[in-house]
Amino acid sequence: MTTIAILGLGEAGRRYARGLADAGADVRGFDPAHELGDPDVPQFSSLADALAGADVALSLVTGHAAASVARDALPHVGKGAVYADLNTAAPELKQRIARLAADRGLAMADVAVLAPVMRAGHRTPLLASGPGAREFAALVGPFEVPVEVVEGDAGEAARLRLLRSVFMKGLAALVLEGLGAARAAGAEDWLHAQMSEELGPEGAALIDRLVEGSTTHAVRREHEVRAALSALESSGQPADMTRATLAWFERLVADRHHPAP
Repeated sequence: MTTIAILGLGEAGRRYARGLADAGADVRGFDPAHELGDPDVPQFSSLADALAGADVALSLVTGHAAASVARDALPHVGKGAVYADLNTAAPELKQRIARLAADRGLAMADVAVLAPVMRAGHRTPLLASGPGAREFAALVGPFEVPVEVVEGDAGEAARLRLLRSVFMKGLAALVLEGLGAARAAGAEDWLHAQMSEELGPEGAALIDRLVEGSTTHAVRREHEVRAALSALESSGQPADMTRATLAWFERLVADRHHPAP
């Protein structure tokens, strides 16, 4: 039986834990900040215990914590196991984690999550690159985890994920701005219907997800857009729309911290 250690049991981590366990994997978890409370998934109080005997470790923390968690976890990852970082982060950070793994003789997989885990759980499409990408795909594939392996070093999947974010988060900002203007003009329902029609049969549901997700996950998505903007600027390509998208997410975060009376 494949043993999978999940580091980070927040919204995404707990869904992977439950889904992988249901699919037949031997799953264990570690997160000092969240209590999983799942009788089928033991939660350990130390990284060493959680990682003991694991075939693959999934890091599902945050981009900010990814490197420090990797530094703490890698000494406890067994030889032959794969360390998979599923956090949204800049390519340079994924490369740094890959070097930390390589220093210990371990293979690291840079894994990009291509859709909200809240919708499909452990069946969410993934993109993987780096020295451990193919082994990662082979280990989790039997548990209904869809992984597309792309050629390239660690950081390549992260780079492609950020390019996708330019579009998806930009679309979210455009929807928010358009609906806000329409609301002020008393035409929100009309514009919502127009947008939905242009976006196809699932357009209405997509708009609702973009609006709700942008508000609920504003802090995380602000960090994501900031990383995408950095990647665009370093490429020398124009980034006007992404700068405007970042301004929108900065506003959403500020509104969460200082809600209107």
